[in-house]
Amino acid sequence: MDVVQQWNGQQAAWLQEAFDMTQEEFAGRLGVSVRSVANWHASPNMIPQRETQRILDTAYEKAGDAVRRRFIHLSRIAAPQPEAQALRVAIAVVRRGGDVLLVCRQDGDDITWQFPAGIVKPGGSAAKVAVRETLDETGIHCMVREHLGERLHPITRALCSYFICDYVHGEAINGDSSENVAVAWAPIDGLARYIPNDRIYPPILEALEATV
Repeated sequence: MDVVQQWNGQQAAWLQEAFDMTQEEFAGRLGVSVRSVANWHASPNMIPQRETQRILDTAYEKAGDAVRRRFIHLSRIAAPQPEAQALRVAIAVVRRGGDVLLVCRQDGDDITWQFPAGIVKPGGSAAKVAVRETLDETGIHCMVREHLGERLHPITRALCSYFICDYVHGEAINGDSSENVAVAWAPIDGLARYIPNDRIYPPILEALEATV
């Protein structure tokens, strides 16, 4: 495997391991956000955007022989990693009147709307991460009103902690253009046009319906 035709999250994570770097160090080397690197671990099948593909290509091309050998070895023998099972993600469901805050992500040709989210480090506060990542991703200041619960995500297998948050102030902007293509306030009564109801954690729908 001398050339990667198209990078996915798993291969990007292997490259980080081949460089023997932490997520923070690898993000700094590539010039991307730490959130992007964490997302590669959380979603091994995701396809980074075209610019990120080029960044990974360049990092691999400039890597030394030892790094390339480690990457090739990992790509041949690595099995699904159990660490992904323990990954914890904080998700903020931010309300403002009859609207809820969403971010739009693009993985290859797939475009999906999601609630702002961030990786919770071991020992970290999920509630604080939900508030901080919302500000970093969208420019919106919010405060946690209620913890809705947790579940093992059916697709990513990450442990997700969900929080209903109240809007405080700020204008919605795309604060992470390396991962998101848009940020928007969506009407709660039209949320299904953005995210199918069967993909939303049921307590979120119950909490949002109570505000409409």
